[in-house]
Amino acid sequence: MNANSLIILDFETTGLSPDNGDRAIEIGAVKLENGVVTDRFQELMYPGRAVSHFIADYTGITNEMLSKAAPCHDVMDRFAEFIQGQNLVAHNASFDKRFLDSELKRISSNYDGQFACSLLLSRRLYQGAPNHKLGTLVNYKGIASNGSFHRALYDSEMTAKLWLIMLDDIQQRAGIEQVPFAMIQKLTKTTKANVGKFLANYR
Repeated sequence: MNANSLIILDFETTGLSPDNGDRAIEIGAVKLENGVVTDRFQELMYPGRAVSHFIADYTGITNEMLSKAAPCHDVMDRFAEFIQGQNLVAHNASFDKRFLDSELKRISSNYDGQFACSLLLSRRLYQGAPNHKLGTLVNYKGIASNGSFHRALYDSEMTAKLWLIMLDDIQQRAGIEQVPFAMIQKLTKTTKANVGKFLANYR
C-alpha cells in the first residue's frame, strides 16, 4: 500500500442506511498521489427504484437522470477496480464505508485498503471551527470553491483539498516531513484534549 497514494470518495444515496434498504445513486472519487489529483471517477447509478423529492432536491439528482444511468452493480464493479490497492478517505467515513461495503457485498466484491475519516481528523485539528461540515471547513480554511456541494465528485474534490491542508498542518505542528496513514488513523482516535500532546510527541 503506497503511503503517498490514496482514494478520496463520496457517495450520494437514497437515504441514510443500507441496512434499511437504501442504495447508492452516485459515486465520485479522486486519486491523490504525492499531493496531486491524478485520476477521477464519477458515475450516477440506477438503484432500481425512484428517489424521494427530498433526495432529488438535496442532491440535484433527479429520477430522470437516474433512469438513464447504469445499474448499481455495473458501476460498483468498475469502482471496485478503481480503488484496489489504495487506502480510502471520506468525510464522515462511517457513512460512506457502510454504503461501499453494502454495494460491494451485493456483487461479491471487496477492497484491500483501510479507511480514514477527514471529518474526525478535522474535529481534532480545528477545534475552533463553527462545525465540521465539509462546506463550513472549506470556508474556515479559505479553500476556493465554485461548485455545488452534495454532488459526489465535487464533494470528493473539496475533501481532497481539505485533506492536503490538514496534512500540511500536521506536518507543521508535529515537525515531520511525511504523515503516515497509520498516524492519521491514531490521531482520529485521540481525545481532543490530547491532540497537542500527540503531535508534539510524535516522532
